[in-house]
Amino acid sequence: MTSDRPNPERPPDERETPKSNGALLLLIEDESSMQRLLEIVLEDQGYRVIVAGTGKQGIVHVATRNPDLVLLDLGLPDMEGEEVIRRLREWWTRPIVIISARGREEEKVKVLDAGADDYVTKPFDVREMLARIRVALRHSRAQTAPAEAVIEAGSVILDTVLRRVSMEGREIRVTPTEYRLLTLLLKNADRVLTHRQILKDVWGVAYEDQVSILRVTMANLRKKIEKDPSRPLHLKNEPGIGYRFCTGGDNSRGGTLP
Repeated sequence: MTSDRPNPERPPDERETPKSNGALLLLIEDESSMQRLLEIVLEDQGYRVIVAGTGKQGIVHVATRNPDLVLLDLGLPDMEGEEVIRRLREWWTRPIVIISARGREEEKVKVLDAGADDYVTKPFDVREMLARIRVALRHSRAQTAPAEAVIEAGSVILDTVLRRVSMEGREIRVTPTEYRLLTLLLKNADRVLTHRQILKDVWGVAYEDQVSILRVTMANLRKKIEKDPSRPLHLKNEPGIGYRFCTGGDNSRGGTLP
């Protein structure tokens, strides 16, 4: 097996930049200018970076290096990014964040359902990309930590033992279905979940295509959580994709109702 130490003979699409002890990120991207830009940005934030220029190289790096997170472009020279996701998800569970110029809703839904954790569309704001990486890493660590009795996201507090929801000191009465939906969103705070993912987890496999019942339940939950349900700050819609619970209450993120 070849060494991962810097090698002047190693092609520019397969290299590692070991400059810190931060999380190890794997960037699977074939465009050299984007590779270098992201390397600089990520290293500046204290991350260690491995770069692969093809899907095959990326899969090998995941198997041999087990990075903390993968940044994946969809338009690779040897295989589609969706195929990379499907192969990795057969045995690897750490976060995959898509960075792609493909911005169609159908494309986003397809790769998120395939197992990606988030999707950033090129050209993107670097700050947004870094925020999505932090969220994905935080969620990954939370998944391996002991289950929390109390989940806090923004001003919402959910007690999983008492099955009680409160916000700003007042108890919020929710139905069992609303409780399951809110629990799922809080456990994945700041991550987008597709309609299919939510329906499967909250209602079951038989309801995967019943988006209307999700919209009705979400509307009812917004009336209880949001100060202005018509302009939600937390329970945000990602048009054509799904929903996201925003902890910061940023009204600029996410789309319009429903």
